[in-house]
Amino acid sequence: MNNIYYIWLIPFLPLLGFIINGLFGKKMPRWVVHWIANLAVWGSFAVAVIAYLDLIKVIPSQRLLIDPVYKWIFSAGLSVDVKFLLDPLSAVMVVVVTGVSALIHVYSIGYMHDDPSYYRYFAFLNLFVFSMTVLVLASNIVLMFVGWEGVGLCSYLLIGFWFEDEYKAYAGRKAFITNRIGDFGFVLGILLIYLVFKNLDFVEINRILIFKGDTLSATAITLIAILLFVGATGKSAQIPLYVWLPDAMAGPTPVSALIHAATMVTAGVYMIGRLNLLYAHAPIAMAIVAAIAGATAFFAATMAMTQNDIKKVLAYSTISQLGYMFMAMGVGAFAAGIFHLMTHAFFKALLFLGSGSVIHAMGGIQDMRQMGGLKKYMPATYWTFLTATLAISGIPPFAGFFSKDEIIW
Repeated sequence: MNNIYYIWLIPFLPLLGFIINGLFGKKMPRWVVHWIANLAVWGSFAVAVIAYLDLIKVIPSQRLLIDPVYKWIFSAGLSVDVKFLLDPLSAVMVVVVTGVSALIHVYSIGYMHDDPSYYRYFAFLNLFVFSMTVLVLASNIVLMFVGWEGVGLCSYLLIGFWFEDEYKAYAGRKAFITNRIGDFGFVLGILLIYLVFKNLDFVEINRILIFKGDTLSATAITLIAILLFVGATGKSAQIPLYVWLPDAMAGPTPVSALIHAATMVTAGVYMIGRLNLLYAHAPIAMAIVAAIAGATAFFAATMAMTQNDIKKVLAYSTISQLGYMFMAMGVGAFAAGIFHLMTHAFFKALLFLGSGSVIHAMGGIQDMRQMGGLKKYMPATYWTFLTATLAISGIPPFAGFFSKDEIIW
């Protein structure tokens, strides 16, 4: 395990963008606001790529880099640090999160150009990226929970961004409250982890599982895995807590792309990937994960087929694709689940941004029954949307074919 001392910049730069735009954005010209927000996220992406390149120089058996930032909680044997962990899993996630988020930030400049709360939008978007990078880089489950709650807060702020509209404010509240239900299970899971392991650090938890896993209570491990999955069903919209995600379409379209592709909904899948050794010791919990995921994948796909709103079709599609990812996790194909998370981030973001382009062209209309024949007017949107559709459908040689095929296999 080696130390590395610049990983903190990845979450810090978007946080700095949020602070500057949040405090002073109202008095700054719009071009300054979006330059600050974009530079923050592109800078974060650049640091993430540098960190990734540094990681792959390390021999595979030692690919674990730690950035100890500061001592946070220490009391009666409990020690929780603000410490960031870079390993192959978090490196892939942080490059995907910052990369897709950076592209969505660029798209947002045009999409939100005439919105009166321009500065507030970009401040919240930066805060979203900060929260998600903390979540994926956290070296312990308490710091992960800080990021976990941060993305929950940002989803509330951005889904209900146009809060003057009663339905949009309701949609933001619905997302927030549904996630609190799941998070109750997550908190209980964290408390039980401390009772069983006397440690909250991921590396230490894995070490205990490797050397003493057989001596731990199988019932307690199973209960921890199930409680954490309850949190994941809220965050990643699985049965029965999927109900908030279709209403999340009330926010601006780039927000939908950010929530569905790179940030919030992938958090639950990542959490199980991070604790894969714990889940491997809880076969009953994994069977529950696989069963709920399989039902969600099928159920949400049938709902998508009955929608007329272009964004709601994509929302139910996301729930279905998340079912695929959790199904992989439930059968122990952790790498395949994360691979599909990565490919899905790109083609789902592309689909949402394409839908935003169509909605703009249609003057705000989202009903697909009023659309058609747009190819000759919007050729760039047509071809990019078609490419993303082929990818999500699993048509070779597009990315979705390889990740979906791996899960089905």
